[in-house]
Amino acid sequence: MNQDKVKTMEIKEHRQLMILGGGPAGFTAALYAARADLNPLLVTGMTLYGQASQTNCIENYPGFPDGVEGSVLGQRLDEQAKRFGTEIIYDLVQCVDLQQRPFKVCLSSGYYTADSLIISMGADARKLGVPGEREYTGRGVSFCATCDGAFYKDKDIHMIGGGDSALEEALFLTRFARSVTIIHRRDQLRAGAILENRAKNNPKISFIWDSVVKEIIGVDTVSQLKLENVKTGHQELIPTDGVFISIGHVPNTSVLDGQLKLTEYGTIEIDAHMESNVKGVFAAGEIADPLYRQVVTSAGMGAAAAISATKYLSTF
Repeated sequence: MNQDKVKTMEIKEHRQLMILGGGPAGFTAALYAARADLNPLLVTGMTLYGQASQTNCIENYPGFPDGVEGSVLGQRLDEQAKRFGTEIIYDLVQCVDLQQRPFKVCLSSGYYTADSLIISMGADARKLGVPGEREYTGRGVSFCATCDGAFYKDKDIHMIGGGDSALEEALFLTRFARSVTIIHRRDQLRAGAILENRAKNNPKISFIWDSVVKEIIGVDTVSQLKLENVKTGHQELIPTDGVFISIGHVPNTSVLDGQLKLTEYGTIEIDAHMESNVKGVFAAGEIADPLYRQVVTSAGMGAAAAISATKYLSTF
């Protein structure tokens, strides 16, 4: 955001603690901070309840033996945080200034100042970066099976990726599609054994190995994919009714504008207390987790960040 514009924005108010991001990490942090009487202000961002909200069924979150829909879990976290006094703003963080104290956080309606921040803005879907991807997003290219799967009833579709998320989404898509073909750049999957067995035993799922998408082709909607075999270099065109892309996520750190130290993975570097290299600024969830990226670990990081922020604020 233009700094001249920031200077003319209305100052809303000062808070002890602001939490930026409304996924499992952010809402868990808000719950712990609210119970510590910090009256936290949480800014949700544009993806309410984070990436977890786009998961049809979370089967590995403790306490839900039959699984829980991502959006339902998000709603419960929301209600619980509010119950203990969290204030929630459904808005997008447009800039963060960590060069001054108190810190400044710009929203569309104005800006707030805060003594401490917990940054939990998650990560966005990684793009292939091939011709046709951007042009056909929403017209045959999707990054969310639970969002768009119902549009592909009795269609032949393709899933790009080989990790847990790709297989979870491919299995979900079999509810609607006639067939789901998983395209993976290697000759073996990166997903866990349970998901791999489910996918390989599903009659609707097949695989194309050692291949990458070079181009997404269509007219009004996607109709073909150009593939290249990474071992032989051979290229071919294959027909498709749609393509879903699940190749990981990119941490949402751009709004920080280089003010925090990042790891080699692009995530915020934190210590054992979830604190960044800037005193009083903590991070939790996928924006600071390049390894595990699970709902339960994000929630745990959020709790730890809130406890650390509470101790930090007790020194004021």
